[in-house]
Amino acid sequence: MIDVEDLVDLVRNYNPATNAALIRDAYGYGMEMHEGQTRSSGEPYFSHPVEVAAILTEQQMDDATIVTALLHDTIEDTHSTYSQVAGRFGDEVAQLVDGVTKLTNLELHSSETKQAENFRKLLMAMSKDLRVLLVKLSDRLHNMRTIKHLRLEKQQQKARETMDIFAPLAGRMGMQSMREELEDLSFHVLNAEGRNSIIRRFLTLRSQTGDLIPQITNDIREVLEKHNVEADVFGREKKPFSIWRKMQEKKEGFSRLSDIYGFRIVTRDIEDCYRVLGAIHQRWRAVPGRFKDYISQPKSNGYRSIHTTVSGRDGKRVEVQIRTRLMHEVAEAGVAAHWSYKDGQRVENPFAVDPFTWLAGLTERVEHSEDHDEFMEHVKLEMFSDQVFCFTPKGEVVKLPRGATPIDFAFAIHTRIGSGCVGAKIDGIRVPLWTRLRNGQSVDIITAEGQRPQSTWMDIAVTGRAKSAIRRSLREERRDGSVRLGRELARVAFDHVGKKVTDKALTTAARHMGAEDAEDLLAMLGNAEVSGREVVAVIYPELQRDAVTETHKPARAMVGLSAGQTAEPAACCQPVPGERIVGISYRGKGVKVHAIDCEALTEFEEQPDRWIDLHWGDGNQNPVHFTSLEITLANDAGSLGRICTLIGEQNANISDMQFTDKKPDFYKMLVDIQVRDVEHLHNVMTAVEADSDVAQIARHRDVPLPV
Repeated sequence: MIDVEDLVDLVRNYNPATNAALIRDAYGYGMEMHEGQTRSSGEPYFSHPVEVAAILTEQQMDDATIVTALLHDTIEDTHSTYSQVAGRFGDEVAQLVDGVTKLTNLELHSSETKQAENFRKLLMAMSKDLRVLLVKLSDRLHNMRTIKHLRLEKQQQKARETMDIFAPLAGRMGMQSMREELEDLSFHVLNAEGRNSIIRRFLTLRSQTGDLIPQITNDIREVLEKHNVEADVFGREKKPFSIWRKMQEKKEGFSRLSDIYGFRIVTRDIEDCYRVLGAIHQRWRAVPGRFKDYISQPKSNGYRSIHTTVSGRDGKRVEVQIRTRLMHEVAEAGVAAHWSYKDGQRVENPFAVDPFTWLAGLTERVEHSEDHDEFMEHVKLEMFSDQVFCFTPKGEVVKLPRGATPIDFAFAIHTRIGSGCVGAKIDGIRVPLWTRLRNGQSVDIITAEGQRPQSTWMDIAVTGRAKSAIRRSLREERRDGSVRLGRELARVAFDHVGKKVTDKALTTAARHMGAEDAEDLLAMLGNAEVSGREVVAVIYPELQRDAVTETHKPARAMVGLSAGQTAEPAACCQPVPGERIVGISYRGKGVKVHAIDCEALTEFEEQPDRWIDLHWGDGNQNPVHFTSLEITLANDAGSLGRICTLIGEQNANISDMQFTDKKPDFYKMLVDIQVRDVEHLHNVMTAVEADSDVAQIARHRDVPLPV
């Protein structure tokens, strides 16, 4: 465990004016509170807060954050209280410790719905003081470094949580080195063999070609000396998880990957950055499509750098990042650059962007969201996004994640523009809406009056904002369609008993059936949650009873059952009186009645003892028999209402309706109806088939799985 004086020295290295007495006091208090507690490894528990504080010294954090790290588990795991911490170390430290405690108590590994709610709370908590998140990230980093002491199930849970939430958060805050280490530590737990295979490939490559990093580093330095540019050059192999992710994304093997080495050139000023770029491109051939200038177009987290890929030594592709020293500080420390020290004084890095801006925007968009799946999808898209910058026709810049399309661009401007989008032009040329946007392109959205988002747009859009708006519009459109269908079904049902459907009648029925209002009842009716007969029965129970009695005369009973046997029609063929039938017996489940031509009967050919010879006879039996029709109908105005009317005119009731395929010209749908017998069914099908808008009608037979 790091000694208190060693910890003070780590802080003094970047902040000579540190309050050493405060840090010593916090160290002593934390050790006292955690006395007797141990970690899973058997080490004293207080070694963990000390290591967390040491990690934060690497980020050059202020005294309050270092003290918070030393005390971050005291309120949660010891008898220390908020008021005691506030009285001894001040309100600022107490609030930070309390914030970390609340984040720790969030069960981020629980069910998806609860995870979304807890993550929402996490965002709200860290939006008050981002140092809370910095302590939490450092806490998670040390826990991941020592995760081997936990049981396997706990390791996997923590690793998934880290990969899904904490690593992306670190990356979104610009703390790339921390993100990479968190990802790699999680990768080691979740896919140890995959990680080891990458490491073995690196070792094999090194044995075949030698260590290329110092060789390429020297090549770059020689080029810079030739052009009289003073700069530092760093080279490294990319992390195993980064390589693995590229292999999965590109679906290529290790040997086919090109940019597995990364080099950084850190210059004195921006002018030197572009001089270095010119020198590099003069010496080596640039790879087309692999150039990005984040100096002229910075990322939203403040990241600035020039990225280029060249064919270096022996044709190996090499990624080169060029930036100034101040840019490098932001690239390495991200949000922590806000707390940077120079000569013992806090200094403001001109390239560091206040991360509260991103957090405030994110929480504002999602804090009122009711859809948990949309919320998590939106948050993850926000955190993982690698942005592109496009221009409106007026020259305004629109930031979008990598892979965005004109649909995302349109909704980024305004929901009204997105909803009315019918086409797009990129740099003056008409393009499909699924085109992926690239940096620097000018995008012109073409709109039309009356246009609404299409369901296919869900596969095209990538941003949370666009997807959320499309879903909302589709839900509204589906509801409008359900209301229209429900109104037609209600009209047919009321006509069946000689009554007119009125708003007053629907409102009364809605009140008795638990619907919010008449429109809600119509939507329920259109979605087959209630039937037209049920609605009529609420208002005119006697008329409905008379109609059923008159329309559905008692059918013929079933002959051939033994005493005490019960029978019910099989759902696969839905036989009705007048058809030849056979029964299949089920132990403890009675008899299933099939039409003699039902394909499901082939499954019972080798079981003759289960067959029962049945036929329809005279006597009382269920007067209502359900069957399903498959109808292909032209998508013309009024055609659906006409079909409903035709079925109603034949004294058959529609109990359910669903569309199985929707095309611009034709709909295919399943209609469940109630009939007396096969003759009644034949009359219904004949009447519907005669309609000019009906392309095809047939009995729907659904063959079940073997029993």
